Amino acid sequence: MTVMIATFMEVLDTSVANVALPHIAGNLSATVEETTWVLTSYLVANAIVLPLGGYISSIIGRKRFYLSCVAIFTVASGLCGLAPSLGWLIFFRILQGLGGGGLQPTSQAILVESFPMERRGAAMALYGMGVVFAPIIGPVLGGWITDNYSWHWIFLINIPIGMLSLFLNSALLHDPPHLKRIELKEGERFDYLGISILTLGLASLEIVLDEGQRRDWFSSDLIVFCAITAVVTLLTTLLVEWRKKDPIVDLRLLKDRNFAVSTLMLFVLGFVLYGSMALLPIFLQTLLGYTASLSGQILSPGGLMVLIMMPVVAMLLKYLDTRWLIGTGFVICGLGLFMMAGFNLYVDFRTAMFARMVQSAGLAFLFIPMNVTAFQNVPQNKTSYATGMLNLVRNIGGSTGIALVTTILSRRAQVHQAALSGNMQMSNPAYANMLRGAQQLMFSKGIPMVDAMHKAEGLAYGTLLRQSTMMAFVDTFWIMGLLCVCLLPLLFLMRKTRATKGRSAPGGH
Repeated sequence: MTVMIATFMEVLDTSVANVALPHIAGNLSATVEETTWVLTSYLVANAIVLPLGGYISSIIGRKRFYLSCVAIFTVASGLCGLAPSLGWLIFFRILQGLGGGGLQPTSQAILVESFPMERRGAAMALYGMGVVFAPIIGPVLGGWITDNYSWHWIFLINIPIGMLSLFLNSALLHDPPHLKRIELKEGERFDYLGISILTLGLASLEIVLDEGQRRDWFSSDLIVFCAITAVVTLLTTLLVEWRKKDPIVDLRLLKDRNFAVSTLMLFVLGFVLYGSMALLPIFLQTLLGYTASLSGQILSPGGLMVLIMMPVVAMLLKYLDTRWLIGTGFVICGLGLFMMAGFNLYVDFRTAMFARMVQSAGLAFLFIPMNVTAFQNVPQNKTSYATGMLNLVRNIGGSTGIALVTTILSRRAQVHQAALSGNMQMSNPAYANMLRGAQQLMFSKGIPMVDAMHKAEGLAYGTLLRQSTMMAFVDTFWIMGLLCVCLLPLLFLMRKTRATKGRSAPGGH
């Protein structure tokens, strides 16, 4: 519960700011597009710190690193709430992201090392319930605070929570005796070069993923420059760090088959989770005309389904091989996405909500078993490195998912629009009859014949756009569903893992 408080606060803050962007834009005299950097800057800073947690913890100690992250996040939250301009808000959000990036992986490392294998699933379930609950209430809480008070309070509420977290963590947390400390010898310097190259690469990659679709990808000079920078710097980081005894990112962890496969699966999990969460509200609000609160009512039961299923999955871990649970999770998640691929412009509220709940039930089967499997053979002194890498991969998967699904949606809509427009010819009897019927109806309402003709054509074109966009949503949901199914063969590459009683994990006490 102690380590969950700070993580809950960090995850909550990621989603709570989304609904306040129009209010922030109006209050700080900026466009909504400019205020999206409030989100992007946080994600970039977050991605930078995720892989560094293990390295920095090994130098200054995990408890000191964790408390520093909580303190930075809390102070930066207060500064965000007091920001006088958009520039200062973005700067303080970067500081907030730097603090928040270390919270989730370090919390997971503490959990993995504090519980033996047979209790680790239950610990991860309780922790996961907090992580899942935060984005459920985030948009609702953010909207309520913004409407009733002001957007400043969505950041200022973190101050008391952060102070409580600092007090509890300083009193209850201790560095484990086996935690390896990197002693910098005389004349040996802190790896400033490695951290700088990695930071530049991850920041460039996040900008490409977050801004790519908005700037039409490689037609933008900024995206081209950032893409080249990301490729060059990240490859250089891999070559340099592979030779080091104590690297910033320990790629040697990927030699373990379970960890490597779990890492790939977590990337896809982030892709599908964030991609579908971005896509479904757009579908509900743009094509079905739902309000933001009504679309939230469709998404929220999915989060509640995860909360209900996580303790069940934690119990099943004691009796079943994790590979069966992961396979079940991807099948159920894929089934939910295929159900969404069956949506049309007349889908009802219950059907949309049920499909989201089915997908979410699958997600509950993935989070805990994947983490248990990934840490099966990770050495005690590498736990922080492993959690940082897994969280980074999941976050990059999420950014990639949002970027690609919005791009696929846009491109497929153009393809379907071009195909359907071929039917809008007067030589097509169905189209001609539709135009005549609409024209006669409008004429009977007192609209002049010429104007009625133009309005009928506009109505037909609007129907074309809605149908082509609907077909693009169907294609995108199908692609994500197939992605889940395509991962199933990878389960055969994993070794058998079960949280059996009496067997301690590598990091258990």
